[in-house]
Amino acid sequence: MPSEDLAATHVLEFPGGYTRTTGPVIGRFLTELRDRRLVGVRTAGGRVLVPPLEYDPDTGEPVTDEYVEVGPAGTVESWAWVSSPRPGHPLDRPFAWALIRLDGADTALVHAVDAGDPKAVQPGMRVRPRWRAETSGHITDIACFQPEVTRIVAPVRAEYRVTPGKALTRFLEGVRDGVFLGGRCPRCVKVYVPYRISCPSCGTLIDEEVQVADTGTITTFAINNLPDPRAPQVPFVSAYILLDGADTPMIALVGDVPAQEVRQGMRVRAVWAPPEERTLSMDNVRWFAPTGEPDADPSELEGGA
Repeated sequence: MPSEDLAATHVLEFPGGYTRTTGPVIGRFLTELRDRRLVGVRTAGGRVLVPPLEYDPDTGEPVTDEYVEVGPAGTVESWAWVSSPRPGHPLDRPFAWALIRLDGADTALVHAVDAGDPKAVQPGMRVRPRWRAETSGHITDIACFQPEVTRIVAPVRAEYRVTPGKALTRFLEGVRDGVFLGGRCPRCVKVYVPYRISCPSCGTLIDEEVQVADTGTITTFAINNLPDPRAPQVPFVSAYILLDGADTPMIALVGDVPAQEVRQGMRVRAVWAPPEERTLSMDNVRWFAPTGEPDADPSELEGGA
């Protein structure tokens, strides 16, 4: 006969529940729980036991009658993850059983931690109790412990209007027409791109407009792994590009090339939006793409620092 045919279900139950007296020490602890406070008892040696015991576990001597409020926060000392809660468990979703040393206590309390993910639990984690709506003087008056808030996600959005000055307007007019415009300083003889009306080095007024090429060289770059609506793909590259004929680099996106292949000295060309789609915006330049030319020597690039 198969062994499973001999199986039987047995139930061990105390009708009406198992009743015991608490004594003054445990009774005080449970009474304080009912009032949503956590207390420990001090031993003759000065240690604070939580949960309270009637005798010092180290010496066997009776504890004092001094009760100390502890917590409510505490620190996880060790833990075990429960991936499949059982009917009698305090939570109906995965949680951790943890030894929690409440602030001010010298011993740890076992309770459930609702962390959501086993990777979120670790020794040293700070937790606080979540109380039930109705308390009765039982350890389950604490529904569980929860991690302290150590990180928040705050939506950030700023909407503002920018009015371009004379120099930026002229530069954007050039970008609309498919060219890059710079200004040459009459004293420094440097060509600044984007176009500006005064030299940032010597302060001299700039009145000479210079058209530079839409090809250039990458002087430095960064690989970005966060999505950006302007980027051709993720990860994408933003780079400082020294346009041919300019003395200062401008920042732009780099596309049409795997991010790991971008390098200093790479030669690139602007990828323009179709003429009918252009406006007074840098969106006219979608990104810069490799030209296939031999790399420039990064050490010979001016303005690339």
